Order: sequence, then C-alpha cells, then structure tokens
Amino acid sequence: MADDKDVLRDVWFGRIPTCFTLNPDEVTEREAEAYYLLLPRVSYLPVVTDKVKKHFLKVMRSEDVEEMWFEYEGTPLKWHYPIGVLFDLHASNTVLPWSITVHFKNFPDQDLLHCSSNSVVEAHFMSSIKEADALKHKSQVVNDMQKKDHKQLWMGLHNVW
Repeated sequence: MADDKDVLRDVWFGRIPTCFTLNPDEVTEREAEAYYLLLPRVSYLPVVTDKVKKHFLKVMRSEDVEEMWFEYEGTPLKWHYPIGVLFDLHASNTVLPWSITVHFKNFPDQDLLHCSSNSVVEAHFMSSIKEADALKHKSQVVNDMQKKDHKQLWMGLHNVW
C-alpha cells in the first residue's frame, strides 16, 4: 500500500494536459490557434488561465470581449470547483488532452457564477477550507492560523502552477 505522503504528493503535483480552443462562434480578426497547458488538479480555472485569456485576446476585437468562461462538450465549467474535480466529473473517460472551449460572449448566467477577480476565487477557497476544517476538526485548525498563514495557503495554489 502506498505511503500517505506519496498519495498526497501525487494529488498535490498532479497535472492534466489541456487544450483550449476558442469557440468558433466568437468573432475574431484572424484564426485563433489552440493553446495547451498542464493544469494543476488542485487549483481553479480563473487562477491558472490568465495565459489562455491573453492568448485569445490577441485575435479578438475588444468590443467583442465580455467575461471569459469555459465549457466542455456543451457543459459550462464551474470556476469554483477545483480543476481536478471538474476533470473527474466531466472528462475522466476521455482521451487526453482535455479539450476545453473558451468563450467571451453569451455568459450562461443560469449555470455559472460570475467571477470578477482572483479575490473572489480566494474568498471562495478560504470559505471552503474553513468549511472543511469545521467538519473535520471542529474549526480548530483554521481558527488557530494567523492571517499570514491564510495568505500562504492561498499562495500555495499559485506556486503549484
């Protein structure tokens, strides 16, 4: 049986090869090439997709850009779920790389929450950590942490990237 540390390391450093393509209905100035990334399973799409946004904004007209969102095979991907959970829910039986479609228009308000900035993702992440701590440790771990420890935990998601 694998040592717990080995399992934790594999989960923490796990990556999913991903191909981002622009939705063909988006209006562009020229054809957009696909963009490939190895996404960390423990992070969130808005945290690791700045490069994707920059890549596709090069071919978009600024007046055609609204909020960026993602879908897989017609299903909008919820930004507040970790990438590994999204992959396991929607694409674990598919051939890699995982093909995600990028949209800049027609945000599906009925299916997704808006994400205006990374501070929203951070607030959601910390809320999830506090909730998990309350269930597992009766809030003893997070309550004993200082503000700098909370920030370091959040920055850990950026550093796996």
